[in-house]
Amino acid sequence: MSDSTTREERFARGLEVLRKVDGEAGQRVIDSLADISPELGHQIVSWGFGEIYARPELAPRDRQLVTLGMLTALGGCEPQLEVHINASLNVGLTPEQIVEALMHAAGYCGFPKALNATFVAKKVFAERGLLPVGQQPAPDATSA
Repeated sequence: MSDSTTREERFARGLEVLRKVDGEAGQRVIDSLADISPELGHQIVSWGFGEIYARPELAPRDRQLVTLGMLTALGGCEPQLEVHINASLNVGLTPEQIVEALMHAAGYCGFPKALNATFVAKKVFAERGLLPVGQQPAPDATSA
């Protein structure tokens, strides 16, 4: 974004990206900050989504894979993982791909962190009717 964009324009752009990626979950996070740190919510939207997530160099699904790996490696980020596992589904990752990414993380950040992340994924998948993983109908190749 150019330096000539206003604070409101950056927020509007970020809000558009946030809604595409995180849907209602992202908005709930921003809303939950209104009475304690509305500026943090503003920065998440304006900078995090308006500046970083909006960059064209990585596709949204690739950004989510990176985010899942980072949050898993950090540990203690289960609420954020829940939002980003939902976002991963929203941008086209399958439950199987998400589970595989979390399995891959075990080799780099350990089984406890990978297990915690996988249990968050299980919760999200259950809420979205996507369990058991691996038994979903295959996408119709002719409709793609």
